[in-house]
Amino acid sequence: MIRPLYDWMINKAQSPAGEKWLAGISFAESSFFPVPIDLMLIPMVLANRLKAWRLATITLIFSVLGGVAGYIIGAALFETIGRPIVEFYGYENQFANFRGYYDEWGILIVLVAGFTPIPFKVVTIASGLVAMNPLLFVAASIPARGARFYLVAGLLWKFGEPIRAFIEKRLGLVTSAMVALGIAGFVVLKFI
Repeated sequence: MIRPLYDWMINKAQSPAGEKWLAGISFAESSFFPVPIDLMLIPMVLANRLKAWRLATITLIFSVLGGVAGYIIGAALFETIGRPIVEFYGYENQFANFRGYYDEWGILIVLVAGFTPIPFKVVTIASGLVAMNPLLFVAASIPARGARFYLVAGLLWKFGEPIRAFIEKRLGLVTSAMVALGIAGFVVLKFI
């Protein structure tokens, strides 16, 4: 299922309407689409590195808007739309874990998950379901998603094609290391 979607995204990325597709898929990826938007952002930036920041900005804006749609699904449409999305992707366990973590960690969940390869749609739907403050949700989504997309775009802008294989192969490791540093910072601040 994923390979045909990946091929379809690459095809759209190379089309004249690539930026519109990037916006639409960024929106969808934050609420229901299964393939990470990085797989479309990477070839688009490599095709024109001078557009790296513009493409990252488009991705950020529409990812956050899609996150708001996911939040609404969780808050108002969970039984009709949200639960089937969670079940379709087999995210029931992740979803249950996220719901439990919200009580203890709240906004930190959105900050961490928005930056990592954790499926953001799970976080957006769960945020709505647990009635997280919607302004806080958006305020956390912007830096989390922005950091991820600008990191990818920046590395590609600076290093070009050689970094592509590294990003595609080790994006999870790199973002997880960054998250670990971020969490360590929060823990240090909490106990100082």
